[in-house]
Amino acid sequence: MSSLKQKLNGGKLLVAPGVYDLISVKLADQMGFDCLYMTGFGSVASYLGLPDAGLATYTDMVNRVAAFCGASKTPIICDGDTGYGGLLNVANTVKGYEKAGAAGIQLEDQEFPKKCGHTAGRRVTSAEDMVRKLQVASDSRTSSEFLIVARTDARTSLGLDEALRRAEKYAKAGADILFIESPESEKELEIIGKSFDLPVLVNIVEGGRTPQLKPQDLESLGFSLAIYPGTGFLAVAKALEKVYSEIKNGQGTLNVTSDLYSFEKLCLLMGFKEVWDFDAKYKE
Repeated sequence: MSSLKQKLNGGKLLVAPGVYDLISVKLADQMGFDCLYMTGFGSVASYLGLPDAGLATYTDMVNRVAAFCGASKTPIICDGDTGYGGLLNVANTVKGYEKAGAAGIQLEDQEFPKKCGHTAGRRVTSAEDMVRKLQVASDSRTSSEFLIVARTDARTSLGLDEALRRAEKYAKAGADILFIESPESEKELEIIGKSFDLPVLVNIVEGGRTPQLKPQDLESLGFSLAIYPGTGFLAVAKALEKVYSEIKNGQGTLNVTSDLYSFEKLCLLMGFKEVWDFDAKYKE
């Protein structure tokens, strides 16, 4: 069986939906994706009820990594923010994520506290600081199959040329996948996708700064991985708003039953079949 690293170098675009809680993990895991992506925005929102603005700790996030990876047979690349501190923290974070079962970690060059990539107010560190961080990350992993995604947020505040320059440095520092956040046109996507020998990731955020292109078009531009971090929780929030409004307005749920996932299917998804089989085997 090909590893995720081999698949990313195979010339075909991999698509990875964002997972943010255990239901989303279990549902995505059974659908045959090559890879899943643990979204920081969604995980922090669902776990802590807070914005993705540097408020979650390493302990919060490695807890989620272990829970998600323990529930999935599909490889998961997990958001590691800025590494949760200095270089020693970065080393600890990489070791912790790898031990928790992640297939890879995403590290970014934002100043602490970081912010979501498609929101305002992001500031980046020096490229040299990020290079040291990536060197530490590369040295701290126990296997080269544990992938390091190097993300730069320089495009928004410093321009595309600086973002490209940084990505080149990050490739030399030990990154396996390059991630230039928030390109703002199809032309910029084309330049990014064709500029590097390493696999390049594109972040598809509905309502964000980057144009929405079909996967086949992203592949033709040279991208190896497309992540859809917000799609799941945006869909769920929209559905919840609809059904909760029906209940609040005195309609109950009779008018929205066709919008609901089957209760029986959800029981099976969450593993109740094993519980029922156990109870039947050891029935008093």
